[in-house]
Amino acid sequence: MRPLRNVIYIQTQNAWIHKDNDNLVMKVGDETKARVPIHKLQGLVCFGQVTISPYLMAHCAENGITITYLNMYGKFLARVEGPVSGNVLLRRTQHLTGHDTAKSVAIARLMLTGKLYNQRYVLRRYLRDYGDKTDNGLKDLETAEKRLTRCLEQLADCHTIDTLMGREGEAAQVYFGVFEQLIRQPDFSFDARRRRPPTGPVNALLSFCYTLLTHDCRSALETTGLDPASGFLHQLRSGRPSLALDLAEEFRPMIDRFVLSLINKKQLTVKDFESLPSGAMALKEAARKTLLTAWQDRKQDTLLHRWFDENVPVGLLPWLQAQILARFLRGDTDSYVPFLWK
Repeated sequence: MRPLRNVIYIQTQNAWIHKDNDNLVMKVGDETKARVPIHKLQGLVCFGQVTISPYLMAHCAENGITITYLNMYGKFLARVEGPVSGNVLLRRTQHLTGHDTAKSVAIARLMLTGKLYNQRYVLRRYLRDYGDKTDNGLKDLETAEKRLTRCLEQLADCHTIDTLMGREGEAAQVYFGVFEQLIRQPDFSFDARRRRPPTGPVNALLSFCYTLLTHDCRSALETTGLDPASGFLHQLRSGRPSLALDLAEEFRPMIDRFVLSLINKKQLTVKDFESLPSGAMALKEAARKTLLTAWQDRKQDTLLHRWFDENVPVGLLPWLQAQILARFLRGDTDSYVPFLWK
């Protein structure tokens, strides 16, 4: 099994990042703020005004360490990576499969099966953990769980991408329609999922964490040799990592659960957010550090992956799913198998 390597998140403004022997060093002015070994790195994610030395950038490109630039609030700006290491035959098969409507629909259906199954698990877990402690909204949650089950079963009857997206949209409406009832801190409110811009603290957290997830999925696909821009469910668009977005679908409910944990355990409060001129809500710098630390800790937790029959770190799940997808495209397995959270 591939070892889980670290992603370094750098949000100290005006930081200078360079390589010193086998270490990555962060300086602000003449003061050294951090020093970490570079050999266990998978990627660098830079927020805002962060400068990386050309020598370190070259080392990252040569050793498969991706560098991602986000603005201060987590919006993707750019990505630096070395030569593509993928198998050209695998990518060619991927592209040809994307042109085959029936095969694309079959893969997309399985990915959405994973998403809806895992959304239902989030509701079932809440009902299991708190259903006997409160009657508030319990009936609504049970109804939503049943409707998600029906949407999940109806995926089998979807034979086009449009009908799949329609079913996914219906499931999302049901799921996020009861999402506020999973929030156990009265200071936080949630009435609907809003993305552009993300309004309110909960939407801000979801959007920010989905960005982190997409970054990890893109890195997993590139490491596996797949083209992250050529997807099956999401439409192809210049600059859009369509396959990374496809792969992220089945993990979004795990992100939702992570966000709920941050709120319900009071790791974050409404005072940790600020409003932007655009109308969006964003995390303050100290709160982002809290979230990123919790995110790295979460990635170290282990879960049983039933397809591999191993307990694996959460952070490796996107890479393992990318491996399964690659095996299917090569013809080594009969089907793509989504990750079902249990």
